[in-house]
Amino acid sequence: MAKKSLIQREKKREKLVSRYMERRQFLLLELKKTTNFVQQMKINRKIQKLPRNSSKIRLRNRCWRTGRTRGVYRDFGLCRHMIREMALNCILPGVKKASW
Repeated sequence: MAKKSLIQREKKREKLVSRYMERRQFLLLELKKTTNFVQQMKINRKIQKLPRNSSKIRLRNRCWRTGRTRGVYRDFGLCRHMIREMALNCILPGVKKASW
């Protein structure tokens, strides 16, 4: 189980990303459109003034059950430990342990 403070920090980042998403998208689109170097530098400064945690790249995939960050499968939103445990208990439909 992950520390509750880390999980709360991640939730805070998700809120910041959703709050600043439109503004960041608009500025990045403007940055791509402009060819003037001085104008690009002004737009880049505006992007840098936004909070760091409002960037989508700073989000981390977490297991919804344990909060673990590593070995998370996107299809289930679970870490590998929970997938194995739930598959062996027949909780995940269509998943079975391989044997050959």
